[in-house]
Amino acid sequence: MMLELVCFLVLGICDFRHKTPNTKYYREKVSRSPAMTEGKISFKLKNNLSELDTLLQNLENFCVQLGLSKRCKCEIDLVSEELFTNIISHGYTDDAEHWIEITISFEHGTLIMRIEDDGTPFNPLEEVESPDLDSPLEERCVGGLGVHLAKHFSKDVVYERRGDKNILTLKKVISET
Repeated sequence: MMLELVCFLVLGICDFRHKTPNTKYYREKVSRSPAMTEGKISFKLKNNLSELDTLLQNLENFCVQLGLSKRCKCEIDLVSEELFTNIISHGYTDDAEHWIEITISFEHGTLIMRIEDDGTPFNPLEEVESPDLDSPLEERCVGGLGVHLAKHFSKDVVYERRGDKNILTLKKVISET
């Protein structure tokens, strides 16, 4: 029940976000042309919350090119935003500038997102407890919902530590392109 409420609220927030002229342009462009059947985008962002707009704009452009539904795009936005914010908030012990690399590809009906950072070693699949979804909101601990949502909205989530890098790969089957 609580997850459905979160999804409902997220879709409402996405509706609000998508009322920008830029987004309207992309929607009109997609409605006139067929969706991509495959593609790839890769970009680097600084470990700064001010980069969140750049992340969401890159996702918007890619999802529009794919012709994804608003619901699917909002799920991708939510997961990306949560994971990116977690890396910035918890992944670094210094104030230095670091780069977070995000690669998203789409092939054979599957969207694959890879997030790579050089933060403190951290496996969110093992080190984050499942959130309490049953207690009243006032009694719940803060945190853990972002990783839970990433698992919920993805078919497969894999973590690996390679050298000094955390690499999280998420796969989402897309059926509505």
